[in-house]
Parts: sequence; C-alpha cells; structure tokens
Amino acid sequence: MKKADPLPKYDELFKPALEVLARLGGSGTIEELDEAMVAAIGATQEQFDVTYPKSGAAVLPDRMSWARSFLKLAGLVTNPRRGVWVLTEDGRQAARKSNVELKQIVGRAYKASLAAKKAAHPVDEGESDPGPGQAAEAWSDQLLQRMQTIDPAAFERLSQRLLRESGFTRVEVSGKPGDGGIDGIGVLRVNLISFQVLFQCKRWKGSIGAEVVRNFRGAMQGRADKGLIITTGMFTADARKEATRDGAPAIDLIDGEALCGLMKDLRLGIQVREVRLEEVSLNEEFFATI
Repeated sequence: MKKADPLPKYDELFKPALEVLARLGGSGTIEELDEAMVAAIGATQEQFDVTYPKSGAAVLPDRMSWARSFLKLAGLVTNPRRGVWVLTEDGRQAARKSNVELKQIVGRAYKASLAAKKAAHPVDEGESDPGPGQAAEAWSDQLLQRMQTIDPAAFERLSQRLLRESGFTRVEVSGKPGDGGIDGIGVLRVNLISFQVLFQCKRWKGSIGAEVVRNFRGAMQGRADKGLIITTGMFTADARKEATRDGAPAIDLIDGEALCGLMKDLRLGIQVREVRLEEVSLNEEFFATI
C-alpha cells in the first residue's frame, strides 16, 4: 500500500455504511453496498484500485467489509445469509449519530466481546489487547496471500472443490493453452432445471478489466448456459457492467473478497472460533493436501 494512503480507515466508514443500507431499503448485497459506498464517499477508480502489496487484495473493499463486521458486533447490522447485510432497528436509529459517536458504540461492543472472550479463555497477563485496529488485520488478506503461493493446478483443484461444495456436480477441470481462458465445466442444478456452467479460475492480483470478461464470453459462446470467473483479484466497475450487459450471456463474478467469504462459509482452508467476535485463522494442513 502507498505511504500516502488517501483512503478512509475502516472506522471512518461506520456512518456511511449505515446510511447506504438505509437508502437501499434496509438491506443489500455486498456488491450493492460496495458500489453505493464508493459513490457515497466519492472514491475514484484509482482509489478503488489501491491494493495490499503482498496479497494484491483491494484495500477499500476490505475496509468496507471490516466496517460492516464491527457494526454487526455492535448489533447495528446483521448478516442473515452469505452476501446479504440487513440494517437493524438499532442501526436505523444509530445512522442519525455522528461517526465519532458510532466509534464509541462499536468500541464499547468490542471491549465487551474481549471481556467475554477472556472470561471463556483466560490468557497470560503479559498478553496485550490487540485492539480493533489490529483485529482488522484481515484474515482474508492472509488467505489471499496463501492462495497466491499455491501452484495454478492446485488453485484449479481448489476452485473445483469450492464449486462441488456449493452444489455443482460433474465438475471437471479442463483448462489448457489456447482454450480462451476456460478452465473447466460443471453442472448446477436448481430445483428441476440444470445449467451447464463454464468457469475460469485465475490467481490474479489487482484489477480485472472488462476485456477479460469479453474474452471469456467469446470463448464460451454456444458451449454453455452460463459462465463464472473466480479470482483472487478484483473486478473493475466496467468489468461488472460487462458481465451483466443486456443481450449478452450473463457471467457471474467471484472476486477475492467473495472467494474468501465462500471459503469461510464452507470451512475450506479456514478455522473459525466465535466468542461474540469471530476468530478466523488459516488451516495450513488443508493447503498442504490440495
């Protein structure tokens, strides 16, 4: 990350996050929230493209994610299912407060969670409280760094496992040079209907533009019902617009943040222990056996 980082810190995003949720009708997907948040704080594409140097993960979406997590800890938002965030009644009232007041509310909730954690799992007196800032040393950043270290074939197998555990069947990895970026195919059954899905899985860093989506769509034309791109990077706004362009086959996009969320939900390479505030760590044994 650049030394002169113009991006807001995660705890400066509490109020914008609540206000955006309220404007969206009290609920929203991660994609909707991130897009609305970028507009709300006036972030430029250049700012959105700032990444962590080691993992290549986008800094701003990561901070927006941590803002939501701490608001959830304070009971101001909930996350009833993966990828969807909902404003609570307390959150609706809190949206009228200043960001300074919201920091205090979240700080009290964080201290209460630490007290509960220490009561359940006593630690040595010499150990210090990491504080919410250090707690936000994102496990997702560590996970993306770890995925960057595995070879491409292992990442394809990881994507294959991810799709299988997400409900796909007959998932085959078939990526080979000259195949237009297609790495595999699977079948997704939804009730009585099945869809053939071609997928691409790449360990990209940084931004992925619209041309990648266009090239993949060209390669899959006439060969499947849907397309899916899985990456450790992030998609630009133009790439997301291209993926859902009218008159063209839709392509679903899973970026680094969504990929980390899926792996946490499915407990793939991730261990989670909850004492009010989640503790998430990497499972190195998992990566050693992919």
